[in-house]
Amino acid sequence: MWSLVSPMRHSISRDEFVRDAVSSHIRSLMGAHLADIAVSDQHAVKPWFAGKLEFSPRVVDFSSEGFPLGGGRLDYVAGRPAAAIIYTRHAHVINLLSSSDPSVLDSLPQKTADRGYQSISWTESGMRFCAVSDLNADELMAFVQLVRSAGNAGK
Repeated sequence: MWSLVSPMRHSISRDEFVRDAVSSHIRSLMGAHLADIAVSDQHAVKPWFAGKLEFSPRVVDFSSEGFPLGGGRLDYVAGRPAAAIIYTRHAHVINLLSSSDPSVLDSLPQKTADRGYQSISWTESGMRFCAVSDLNADELMAFVQLVRSAGNAGK
């Protein structure tokens, strides 16, 4: 017997998204696939994603605040296409992963430590975000505040 099953997006939990974001960060550091586009120009990185995702990722260069942009890549996190925007802080890599999820309500940033990495996740305007790095939690939170402020400035 044949049946036609329409693909449905399953609702994912914050924990599932964070766990997959940390795994994505680890995989990006293991080989030569940190970035699909490795440039520090936000005006090159942001349009690179056009047509590759159903959303336009937030791409801002925070070099003047000590978090230079390093590029971006496509990823898949918790069963959804995602943008990974890469930043650095001294010798530390920060992956800022974002994915569209219209079912989520806005939430404040939440810190998690997993497998030796810090992550801070939040939801905003139908999007899930997670910043992952081996930076200390305070520096990573400073980065997240910059990202959130840039997003609020665009509203």
